[in-house]
Amino acid sequence: MPPPLIVLRDVARIYGAGEAEVRALDGVNLTIRQGEFVAIMGPSGSGKSTAMNIIGCLDRPTAGQFLFQGIEVQGLDQDRRALLRRHCLGFVFQGFNLLARSSALENVELPLIYKGQPRALREARARAALEKVGLQGRESADPSQLSGGQQQRVAIARALAGDPMLILADEPTGNLDSHRSHEIMLLLQQLNREEGITIVMVTHEEDIAAYAGRLLVFTDGKLTRDSAQPERR
Repeated sequence: MPPPLIVLRDVARIYGAGEAEVRALDGVNLTIRQGEFVAIMGPSGSGKSTAMNIIGCLDRPTAGQFLFQGIEVQGLDQDRRALLRRHCLGFVFQGFNLLARSSALENVELPLIYKGQPRALREARARAALEKVGLQGRESADPSQLSGGQQQRVAIARALAGDPMLILADEPTGNLDSHRSHEIMLLLQQLNREEGITIVMVTHEEDIAAYAGRLLVFTDGKLTRDSAQPERR
């Protein structure tokens, strides 16, 4: 059996010292396997964003172990961590983070440029990713010509274009109305079920978290709930 995709063992993340010390994470143990769709919830300051940043190789634990496919990530230097992010992870943010003066196709191509892929291959993969999110025919549109839901689809296509093992979604519906939020969550659910892409999503909305197959709740830096959820369609 292959190793789990993500393992956190007694992970702590401490900021400051003395009276100013903040234990953003405090002895967290967590395993996520390939193909899971996991939602992370918790109040402000609970540690959910810190956990996401560690999993996304954007921060390091103060103590404990973080393993990605059995590899100890905290022991990697900055360049190797950047390579892991570039080749294994995709990111989706609340604010879309699209380049305003670039087309949908050009926005999706961006991570492939960083990978050094030739232009023809970049364009083919970007077109395929836009088709997966239902935006075929809108390749030349810039963000101002797209609705909020369509912009988030471009952002998801950008994450998909690099063929990631894991997509990290930080409040992916935070800037959308309820109808478009439902559409985006159905899309993420479809990508998880049909493409087998592992998704870890931070949200503060229970109805959005309900689309995931597993719910993690953080409180005061600790993982206080880890439960399976019924399948939602």
